[in-house]
Amino acid sequence: MVEKSPDAFRTISEAADELGVPQHVLRFWETRFIQIKPMKRAGGRRYYRPADVELLKGICGLLYKEGYTIRGVQKILKEDGASYVAGVGRGDIAPRKRDDEMASAPPPGMAKAAPRLAASKARSADSAQAQLPLGEVSQLSHGHAEMLRSALRELGDARKLLDPAMPR
Repeated sequence: MVEKSPDAFRTISEAADELGVPQHVLRFWETRFIQIKPMKRAGGRRYYRPADVELLKGICGLLYKEGYTIRGVQKILKEDGASYVAGVGRGDIAPRKRDDEMASAPPPGMAKAAPRLAASKARSADSAQAQLPLGEVSQLSHGHAEMLRSALRELGDARKLLDPAMPR
């Protein structure tokens, strides 16, 4: 395979390979980050400019290496701009440290596994009302509980996007 020039446009598969993420993740990010605007040709085929790939690298680094949530990266994009995030992606700018509710969270991959509930305490995961017994919840700090709520909201948003696309 011929190596492309750094200035060449990338297809979604090339961009995904370069970032180490599946293609569907890039499509999902387009729905969450208005700054991601690949060129689209006939048939909807995406082409990412070098600046798009730098922005994607910055978003990827903030999400996967720095542990930001999607909302956290959206906030950074709003406050600091796409050029800042692209600079993080190029390695020109050191990413800012997480603040607020994320400050007490361990780095990605370093969290301890959640304790398992005994079968007698477990509730149906399919139930919309599934909740942990109050004693279990009280062991979470307020910050961690809010992080979990935020993650659940983001998962619910993702499900709303994906459900219509799933074959029945």
